[in-house]
Amino acid sequence: QVQLVESGGGLVQAGGSLRLSCTFASARPFSSYSMGWFRQAPGKNREFVGRINWSDNLYYGDSVKGRFTIARDDAKNTVYLQMNNLIPEDTGVYCCAASTLMGNRQSDYAYWGQGTQVTVSP
Repeated sequence: QVQLVESGGGLVQAGGSLRLSCTFASARPFSSYSMGWFRQAPGKNREFVGRINWSDNLYYGDSVKGRFTIARDDAKNTVYLQMNNLIPEDTGVYCCAASTLMGNRQSDYAYWGQGTQVTVSP
């Protein structure tokens, strides 16, 4: 079993920055999981934001490339999502997820956090 808890969400003006954190707890080592970030805007489907695997290989969704950065700290069992140059379209609930696969689809991820709200005002 894996427990994931996100933090760091909030209200920010367009052009601003936020850093989200996701802490991981499990009997299996954090370093053996690929960690993904997803988001869901009101009335829309959940969208892939990006992921970092166990060897720090990164992949981002097209809508966030060049603005968002994912990093992990295996010593702290934490993955981060640094979001810069935020726009109102980035508003949504951001969830982290853990996978033993290296994929970008929701179905690749077996474990999910509850999410944290990010709101970007114009």
